[in-house]
This record gives sequence, structure tokens and C-alpha cells, in this order.
Amino acid sequence: MSEMLAYSIHLGNDKNKTKKAKEIAKNNKSNTTSFSNNSIQNSKQLSKINNHNLRKYDNKTELIKIIYGTNDLVNDVKNLYLQEFENARIEYNNKQKRDDRKIQNYFEHISKNSNRDLACELIIELGDMNFWKDKTQEYRYKMVDVYKE
Repeated sequence: MSEMLAYSIHLGNDKNKTKKAKEIAKNNKSNTTSFSNNSIQNSKQLSKINNHNLRKYDNKTELIKIIYGTNDLVNDVKNLYLQEFENARIEYNNKQKRDDRKIQNYFEHISKNSNRDLACELIIELGDMNFWKDKTQEYRYKMVDVYKE
């Protein structure tokens, strides 16, 4: 009998904080996904997520392989904001008559606005702890190609 590879994908936002969303997650038939809140409200939260994702809290950074971006998530998101929103920010500012309404830095503007999400984390997991517990590090690193593909 071949081994089953469990998978899950998590994407969240503030709607997942509701009682109804929590109840749906509890009764999810697949038992593999959740409705966790993966929205990121500000740069401080983004920095904490960066440290968590890179396993800096348990000194296991060598286990992490970065496929896209760098090991500095905050800087990566800042650069993405410049790439995606800088022209719109300049256009918006050119229409403003009052200087106090102009946005100097869109990343900082959104990060300081508690009504907005700065980013959203998408988590893709292949396999569960039972699947990976007896696999060698070499075998685990083969998954990098799967994720790249």
C-alpha cells in the first residue's frame, strides 16, 4: 500500500475571526485545513512572521529553503509595494490639493492603518508530521523542486 501525502492550504483574512468561521473550521470534513487568520496588519507583525517562518526562534534556519524572495520578508513586501503601487501613489498625490492628504510611503501608510491588511500569508503544506518523521533531510529537500514547479 502506498503512503498518502496529506496536504493543506491556509489563507485567511479578518472574516475568519467570526464565530461562524470558527465553527466551519471545527466541522471541516477534510480535517486538513483551517480558517486561521493569516492577514498581516502591520510591519511589526510582518517582522514576527519572518522570524517564525525562518525558524529563528529555535535556531533551525538551515531547515528552511527560500524559493521566492529573500530572508527579509519586510524588505520583500516593501519592494513589492513599490513595484505594484508606486505609480498609483504618485498619481493620487498629484491630484491632491492639500499636502496633508498626500501619501509619502504607501507601505508605511497601510501599516499604520488598523482598518487595512498589509499582507496576507498563504501557507501550503505537503505532508503532516507523521509523514515526515522518518524521512531523511535529503528526501525532504527534494520537496524544494516540487514547490518551485
